[in-house]
Amino acid sequence: MGLFPAMYKMIRKGKFLFFLLLCLCVVAWIATLSNDDTVKHVQEESNPEDTSVEGFAKLELESEMMHSIEERAGEQAATESCPERSPLLRGAFKLSFDPSLTIGQVESENGEVMEGQYKPSDCMARQSVAILIPHRNREKHLLYLLYHLHPFLQRQQLHYAIYVIHQAGDATFNRAKLLNVGYLEALKDHSWDCFIFHDVDLVPENDHNLYMCEDQPKHLVVGRNSTGYKLRYKGYFGGVSAMTKDQFHKVNGFPNSYWGWGGEDDDLRIRMFTKTCSVYTMVFHKRDSGNQINKNRSFKDNDLHHKILE
Repeated sequence: MGLFPAMYKMIRKGKFLFFLLLCLCVVAWIATLSNDDTVKHVQEESNPEDTSVEGFAKLELESEMMHSIEERAGEQAATESCPERSPLLRGAFKLSFDPSLTIGQVESENGEVMEGQYKPSDCMARQSVAILIPHRNREKHLLYLLYHLHPFLQRQQLHYAIYVIHQAGDATFNRAKLLNVGYLEALKDHSWDCFIFHDVDLVPENDHNLYMCEDQPKHLVVGRNSTGYKLRYKGYFGGVSAMTKDQFHKVNGFPNSYWGWGGEDDDLRIRMFTKTCSVYTMVFHKRDSGNQINKNRSFKDNDLHHKILE
């Protein structure tokens, strides 16, 4: 009889062990299913065809990364300096002066000029140049100059801006003072490498005449059609000239005391070493009232006071 209770206890322990083993198997099976779901979930998130919000965000991020890489490649190309001699130069070209020309035509043909400035898109310009044009009552001449000057400068692959400095009122014209004002105002926009002081009635005929500064002040007008393409007189420095900021500072700018036509260029020439090159053409006009020849040339100190009109 004592044998049966002992066997009964062994059977009960066996059932317990079997139940425990069964529970462990169930737990292991559940854990395996959980891991499979996790793997599947990760794979679904990485599916490139996922159209969920997270999927679109991932695609947008990849697109932005590709765009950034393309931009950096473009910037790298643009940071390469433009060649010393632009491949776009054409040499001498025929000028046209269409009486029906409008400022709208000039603007439409120069769409790459942004906020008054132009920069080459495929290389970095070797110089930045500010063109300063003193002006009053010369609207048609100004249109002709702008029409030809913009493509002329773009073919030279320059970073440039054109500043038209207009004298208000009917007082005697002061070209020199306007150029000094234009110089100061241009520096508020950019630290230009080179300044071109440009009469409104002179239009370049040959784009090999580079609008760039050199080690010495540079005279850009050897001759014009009104003088048979010869200098007006020995030592003439008027019309169009180029100077760096340092060169302009050394002479303290143009003399402000020259009212009327003439004198300021010769004053400047006396104080600076000059160099000449190339050919220009002149748009003819009669001298206007208020711009008489200045017979009183002087070499006084240079103080500049001006007011910008809105």
